[in-house]
Amino acid sequence: MRGETLIGAGIVLILIGFLLVFIGTLVSAFSGESEVQGGGVIMIGPIPIVFGTSRSAVTLAMILAVVLMALWIIGVLLMRRG
Repeated sequence: MRGETLIGAGIVLILIGFLLVFIGTLVSAFSGESEVQGGGVIMIGPIPIVFGTSRSAVTLAMILAVVLMALWIIGVLLMRRG
């Protein structure tokens, strides 16, 4: 039952992500003025690779990378306990 719950939660999170991107695109298209910034994090194990188009996007991506690393470490520690 636990695996099915995780798969369902993953699918719901992906759909929410698509919905947020779609809504963001609509809001951006109908507003007169907009500036596009982007950034991302590629996690290879616990090591993050951060990239972005502006300093603020990279800063936000770095914060996300730290959170992801902490979650990964917590997950590894919990897996070793159980």
